[in-house]
Amino acid sequence: MPHSEGFIRGAIRGPIRGLGPRSWGRVGRWSRIALGWCLLATVLQAEVRTGADALLAADPSPLRGRRVGLITNPTGVTRDLESLALRLRQRKDLELVALYGPEHGVRGNAQAGDKVGFQWDPVLGLPLFSLYGKTFKPTGPMLTNIAGMVRGSPGIPTNAVLAERIDAMVFDIQDVGSRAYTYVGTLSKVMEACAEHGVPIWVLDRPNPLGGVVMEGPVLEAPEWVSLVGIQPIPMRHGMTVGELARLFNARFLPRPAALTVLPLTGWSRSLEFAQTGLPWVMPSPNMPTLDTARVYPGQVLLEGTNLSEGRGTTRPFELFGAPWIQGRELTDALNALRLPGVVFREAWFTPSFSKHRGELCGGSQIHVTDAARFRSVTTTLRLLQTVRRLYPDRLTFQGPTFDRLMGTATVRPLLESGADLAPALARIEGDLKAFDALRQPHLLYP
Repeated sequence: MPHSEGFIRGAIRGPIRGLGPRSWGRVGRWSRIALGWCLLATVLQAEVRTGADALLAADPSPLRGRRVGLITNPTGVTRDLESLALRLRQRKDLELVALYGPEHGVRGNAQAGDKVGFQWDPVLGLPLFSLYGKTFKPTGPMLTNIAGMVRGSPGIPTNAVLAERIDAMVFDIQDVGSRAYTYVGTLSKVMEACAEHGVPIWVLDRPNPLGGVVMEGPVLEAPEWVSLVGIQPIPMRHGMTVGELARLFNARFLPRPAALTVLPLTGWSRSLEFAQTGLPWVMPSPNMPTLDTARVYPGQVLLEGTNLSEGRGTTRPFELFGAPWIQGRELTDALNALRLPGVVFREAWFTPSFSKHRGELCGGSQIHVTDAARFRSVTTTLRLLQTVRRLYPDRLTFQGPTFDRLMGTATVRPLLESGADLAPALARIEGDLKAFDALRQPHLLYP
């Protein structure tokens, strides 16, 4: 079988939608080679490998001779659970000089919303910059004056070798497929900073654990509701990988395009379940322990904008939900009577150890997804909120700005509060999703 780049280019042009002659020219050489292997691996039903695996397999590295910054967290591992940061630190053909952490930090130990400060990693001998502390976006000195910025900071050895700047930024974090998860916002902010300071960015792609076919929820209304939990006008469940999102952001939304290279997955297709990839599930954050959590998150995260517990402070966050004033059996029977597709509710009682209703016994339910292909998290949660309001009209309250910011629009909450019919709003959402699907097509990488 021939292995030339010309053969790969010819093989992949047809099957990968949206990569016409013009857009093909914008895909870097390493992306074209990796995309070719993506097609061949899919045809041969090869195992799924991430962009991180592809980067480490390349000898010499496409980043050879460069001083590299890495945005990562505990999910930044190979298929064999080896740390990408450690592997890059050990390479002789490049120099890993700094790590950058999203919400929850490089080590993934901070709780939701907790600010993280600058740290020093004594094992890797590297500075750890926080992108969820004093700033959400890398500052100029974080990219171009590292030594000058951190020299003399507490915890840094006096003999530490510090680089002046980075020559390339690498992004390797497992996303969960929801706009409201802040890692998507961090990606956009970092791309913007890299474009401003002339630093090329490499995105190492990983699967969308919710697949790449189904989309849900409103397309965020920008700029009214832009925040780190809604950075760009995309749906709540966007159906894209981080590599595809990076391509979309670069082409359509950023003030200035970055010098972007995406190292794609191999062996992955849009309809593939994460459990079928053979890749390990590493917690992307403290309250995202399992794939079951990720499945329900696009809808259940909306409960953060209400006085219902979304299950934080339990071992099943976002699957468990309730409040001290809810009768678990009453609510569960009412929800199951709706016969929502792909889901069954089980009566549950729980006492959160932190967050809302800490130390109080809550009645409620646990969501059990029985058919992931039919389950629609956002619609399920909206029907859930309707039901809670009907049963407990004087108890359910909304934190307006928080709910609307998560929803990406202020048009849905008033309907829930008044008990009005959601059908017209859901119909508008479906229309917006069709328009977004057309918008995203040129930037998709996988069949």
